[in-house]
Amino acid sequence: MNNIKLNTAIAEFLKKKNSNTVYYEDNWNERIERRKFYQSYTKDKLLAMSQEDFLEYIGKLWSMLIWGNKKYVVDKLIADNGFSVLKKQLVDLLYGTENIEIRWDSFLKTIKGLGAATMSELLTYSNPEEYAIFNKTTVLCYSYLEIPDMPKYNYQYTGKKYIEVCKISKDISRALKAADGGEYDLLAVDYFMWDELLPSIEKKETRVRNTLTTVVKQTGKETRSVHDEIKDKLVAIGNLLGFESRSEVKITTGAIVDAVWEAKIGNMGKAIYVFEVQSKGSIDSLILNLKKAQTNAAVQAVVAVADEEQLERIIKESKGVIDEHSLRTWDSDDVLAVYDALARAHESINKLALVPESFIRL
Repeated sequence: MNNIKLNTAIAEFLKKKNSNTVYYEDNWNERIERRKFYQSYTKDKLLAMSQEDFLEYIGKLWSMLIWGNKKYVVDKLIADNGFSVLKKQLVDLLYGTENIEIRWDSFLKTIKGLGAATMSELLTYSNPEEYAIFNKTTVLCYSYLEIPDMPKYNYQYTGKKYIEVCKISKDISRALKAADGGEYDLLAVDYFMWDELLPSIEKKETRVRNTLTTVVKQTGKETRSVHDEIKDKLVAIGNLLGFESRSEVKITTGAIVDAVWEAKIGNMGKAIYVFEVQSKGSIDSLILNLKKAQTNAAVQAVVAVADEEQLERIIKESKGVIDEHSLRTWDSDDVLAVYDALARAHESINKLALVPESFIRL
């Protein structure tokens, strides 16, 4: 860690904090209220939650800010995982006796739809002395402080990495305490990063960008994980844009595609957009799936998603096989960038609370 950068940021943070105490107290008190809310839940209370209780419990998280209709997200979580399983896994994650690395990896393996940002936020609220928030902001800020080997893709947010992140957050906590003399738990460290480090990063237009081709050169396991990462982002982008978006969809006989976006058109039917992701190897399967997808009359366009080099091959080898008028190509780096931009935009808009929660639940 670059201690010069850290100490400079801490000095600036404390200067602003002392000159504008009302602003900092209000923001910190909001975090205290969040902590109190989540710490009011015991094991038994979590297990006894109704679906309405669960909507409130999950809906208050910062990690849920990108979603306007939180009920839709919660209903999908319950449908995909089973409500009893979901609650039991949350209890095991937050209150289990196993090492946090084991609990973390077990939850990620078992539960679909809740990732590192949500898991770590809940852990931080439950025990802010021990657990840190671990999301893309954390990665950006740690990278700014020149901490190496930060995650690039979702599959790298492992339990082992989470332990490392918590250790670093504790180091930052000790530095804040030494400079200010006050108490700084790991929730306060997150506040420091959001309020001081992140704006500095954005002003300097510093960004952690990693290309698909870099990871493809590594192991087959990593390649498959990147494939899943892009596929998941395609589904999320579709949902954020208002489509009915799903992965692993049988689009026609003999063709299961990576992702689809569907839009209903009144009582006339629906328009479908098909996506196939290519990470490495032969592109014959991708071309064949897209060709078969074009036989579905509802399919308006088929989209091949890959890195720049492979997109050139796909365009060349699909000529005369796939209808060129409905074939689109999308660079996988752009998919990641679009998701990040959309997520930030939705977070900002949803903070305005333009649509009352009561309307969304109808």
